[in-house]
Amino acid sequence: MRRGADPSRRVSRAGSRLPQLLASLSFLLLAAGGSPLAAQDTVRVLAYNIRHGAGMDDSVDLRRAAAVIVAQRPDVVLLQEIDWRTERTGGVDQARALAELTGLSYHAFGWFMDYRAGAYGMAVLSATPILDSANHRLPDGEEPRSALAARIRPSPGAPEMVFVGIHLYRTGEERLAQAERLVEIFAAETRPVLLVGDFNSQPGDPVLDLLGRHWHMPAKPADAHFTFPADVPDHEIDFVLYRPAQRFQLLEYRVVDERLASDHRPVLAVLVIE
Repeated sequence: MRRGADPSRRVSRAGSRLPQLLASLSFLLLAAGGSPLAAQDTVRVLAYNIRHGAGMDDSVDLRRAAAVIVAQRPDVVLLQEIDWRTERTGGVDQARALAELTGLSYHAFGWFMDYRAGAYGMAVLSATPILDSANHRLPDGEEPRSALAARIRPSPGAPEMVFVGIHLYRTGEERLAQAERLVEIFAAETRPVLLVGDFNSQPGDPVLDLLGRHWHMPAKPADAHFTFPADVPDHEIDFVLYRPAQRFQLLEYRVVDERLASDHRPVLAVLVIE
């Protein structure tokens, strides 16, 4: 990979008609006697490990993953297992491609490591500008890891928030060291912080016990909380955590029943921020 084109610092905008669509929606709300303020204060956050676009059938199809994302109408998406111009996925900048396919105009890529002539890592997609992003290095495990933090104001009525995408890996000891570093990195952050992604840990594990002391970890519906593997899930390892808890009202938190586009099911959280 050419060092002059460091993907870890890329924050880009793709063409989109989303602002016009949002304006039309606000007009319709007003015409119906409603108020767009509620929509402005509501933040829809999606966590999705897309396995570089490879579904349960092992076919790489970003359009299929994009359709899953669009159906949830998210404001911010935190994606795991993203390729940047690798030979494995045909030299595609997957974060940029998904921004274009979903109409989420802004994106950033967080580099884990060089991989097959490109890079491998995570990404964030946003309907509103990414004001700043940073790719924080975490303690290495079997593979290098980082936390992709994006500062975003998800709507005109909302405050700035820090959306942190993570993909912890691999052993319990390695993941716990990564979690401890996450606590250190964001200890002094005064803005609301959402910790989102693939934790590779289940409720009751030391990793989630630790993070749950610093972020609020809401419970998913008891009858539909597993996220992996996508076809017949029996592990709950994908989450949306947030803090401070008193500034958020959780309207919806659920696993999306999607069985083909990836080996993980996405997780949607709908929050009101005060």
